[in-house]
Amino acid sequence: MEQRTNFHSKLGIILASAGSAVGLGNVWRFPTEVGENGGAAFILVYILCVVLLGLPLMVSEFVIGRHTHKNTADAYRQLAPRSGWVFQGYLGVFTSWFILCYYSVVAGWTLKYLLSALAGRVTTIDDSAAYFSTFTSSPWLPLLCMVAVMMMCHWVIARGVQAGIEKSSKMMMPLLLLIIAVLVVCSFSMPGSEEGLRFLFKPDFSKINSDVILSAMGQAFFSLSIAMGCLCTYASYFSDDAKLVKTAGSVALIDTIVAIMSGFIIFPAVFSVAEVSPDAGPGLVFITLPTVFQIAFGSVPFIGWFFAVMFYLLLLLAALTSMMSIHEPTTAFLLERFHLQRRTATWIVTLSCIFVGVLCSLSFGPLSDVRFLFGMTFFDFFDFVSAKIFLPVGGIIISLFVGWRLDRQLVFDEVTNHGALTFRLFPVYRFILRWLAPIAIGLIFLNELGLFK
Repeated sequence: MEQRTNFHSKLGIILASAGSAVGLGNVWRFPTEVGENGGAAFILVYILCVVLLGLPLMVSEFVIGRHTHKNTADAYRQLAPRSGWVFQGYLGVFTSWFILCYYSVVAGWTLKYLLSALAGRVTTIDDSAAYFSTFTSSPWLPLLCMVAVMMMCHWVIARGVQAGIEKSSKMMMPLLLLIIAVLVVCSFSMPGSEEGLRFLFKPDFSKINSDVILSAMGQAFFSLSIAMGCLCTYASYFSDDAKLVKTAGSVALIDTIVAIMSGFIIFPAVFSVAEVSPDAGPGLVFITLPTVFQIAFGSVPFIGWFFAVMFYLLLLLAALTSMMSIHEPTTAFLLERFHLQRRTATWIVTLSCIFVGVLCSLSFGPLSDVRFLFGMTFFDFFDFVSAKIFLPVGGIIISLFVGWRLDRQLVFDEVTNHGALTFRLFPVYRFILRWLAPIAIGLIFLNELGLFK
């Protein structure tokens, strides 16, 4: 087994953790939620949920990981040996693997669209819905793209914490932020973009209802990668002098900025094209935007080509940074529990995810008639179980574990680096973990299961 290492620098800690949080949920799911829930009012509720719900849970995962310096499963075994709380450690490891199986399929789509954009195809598609359907239902092309993206992720993880995850995060995250800045400028320059900015900046509080609040809470929870084992695992590589609260704040800030800037990219472009609605839903990125690129930049093909290439490169980078963090919890568990070499553990995770990912990918084509409970395909089943069951349940357990089970002094010592730092909001943090977070996540859980609809 390899010697356990830590992240080399504070910048590496922040960028790697931010890469874990920043993913397709920011660039794909967040604009979709904004479009479907009324724009600016939803964003304000979302930011409030990040502060009140996301940050305390992120700090809690950091506390567990940094205090033990172990993989997620062994961290709970150390803190609560021979108790039911150990279940959460194994759930976190399994959830990350479970999510990677189907997340890699969508990541493969981003690679396909990037290649199509490079070839000039995205801005010349006659029927983007038919193009997307033909591609995803193909028995081979989506699989090749999924395997290619998985191997990119595999190469990073196999190189280790410092040479792989940290080094790659230091390259990919600045590039991701640069691309976002360039695309925002391009989007703002489009005719009619003022309507998109008004949609994002001018809140209509009459649109806020229970559904909007619950959707914002759910987006804040999922966007920050809570309860996937990722943050706990990454925190196990933190140095003892890392400032957990400050790091969590930096990660949440970067994650929120990326999400809102993604709205700056998409909605000015969408409003500049009269034929396209901002509430186009999950098809916004792969079906609606190619139409936007084609209509908006029809008279200036090079600008349309550049916008499309940069946008799908952004999507691919966001997917990869998240995949790295989702891959690592299971790899670290196999490596440390069974004393495997990192390369061996990485191959086990990669190949097992590819095997299951094949079933998820084929559920759009040859296996589309194979159904699980409630008529769900393989892909739908993995998406539903992870997002609507594993993550909310894991979030509730984490908040209760740190709020009630862990010794108060242990938690205080971790968030203040044994008194070296000041954290005056510690009583508020404890109250949120004990009461507010479990109730709020419970409401998200019930809402996602459709009990309020």
